[in-house]
Amino acid sequence: STVHLRLTARLHRLTAMAGQHVMLSYQWDIQDVVKKAYEKLKSQGFPVWMDIEGGMSSNINDSMAFGVDNALVICPFMTQKYAESKNCKKELNYADAQDKEIVPIMGEANFKPSGWLGLITAGLLWMDFRNPENMDTSVESLGKEIIHRVGDVEIQKGLPEPPKFNGRAFRSAVHNKFLAESGEVKTHPASGSRSSLVLRDKPEATSYWSEVRDTSNKDIYFYRNFATNLFLGYDPNGDYVYTKNAQYGAEQWNLVSDDTSTNGERAVVIFAVFGQRYLAVKKTSSGYKLTGVPIRDKDCVWVID
Repeated sequence: STVHLRLTARLHRLTAMAGQHVMLSYQWDIQDVVKKAYEKLKSQGFPVWMDIEGGMSSNINDSMAFGVDNALVICPFMTQKYAESKNCKKELNYADAQDKEIVPIMGEANFKPSGWLGLITAGLLWMDFRNPENMDTSVESLGKEIIHRVGDVEIQKGLPEPPKFNGRAFRSAVHNKFLAESGEVKTHPASGSRSSLVLRDKPEATSYWSEVRDTSNKDIYFYRNFATNLFLGYDPNGDYVYTKNAQYGAEQWNLVSDDTSTNGERAVVIFAVFGQRYLAVKKTSSGYKLTGVPIRDKDCVWVID
């Protein structure tokens, strides 16, 4: 498929870095699920490391250290038993101390990480592997998130070139509309020039947003438009979603995995920290409206494309 070719075309950085891999960290009760994910990722060209696939040595500590030390990305399959496992705790704590990229995976329905596991994965999007029937979609989502976290890469010869857009594109899960800049600039008395936001049927250059993490609070992100370099913000006084050329309190966002979505996609909710509103798309008599709402509902769910 085109998506598969584009993902494969962007794996140059992973495959070119000799000895580095995607490490799958798990507690043995869900080994069958992890093995399927391993096989599918490997078939897509990802260099994957799993203990039972040549990664196990006679000393478990040596095996864990090798897996972590040579990992470009670590994917912990989070379950209650994972949280209770001393070895899993040791492994992920070591990965965190080594400042490794961590892409969490939710491997159990109704489980919410807390304690040491919640602390390490706070502010990170988790990938949905709760329903094995959606394995193909879950693995595709995981592959996209790994590439997003690793960064942009060169294009391999002989494959279609993917779009020259970096960042996340947000599509309304219910209304299938993409968040984008309109190109229309308005002047605000207190805040200066702001660009307004629109909803598009298809993604365009202004539909992509670079993710900038707040260095003082890892739960907070700023989103800078790929095409214009303006920051996404929300004004609760006028219920106004906009972009501007600087980031302050009104441009702070939380991005949280949506636990009500179970189809394996990267479903999220976007929360304005200053305005204390969820970003939503509401259908009106005249079309669709981008708005902030105080109570989370189905119109607040976005899918990262």
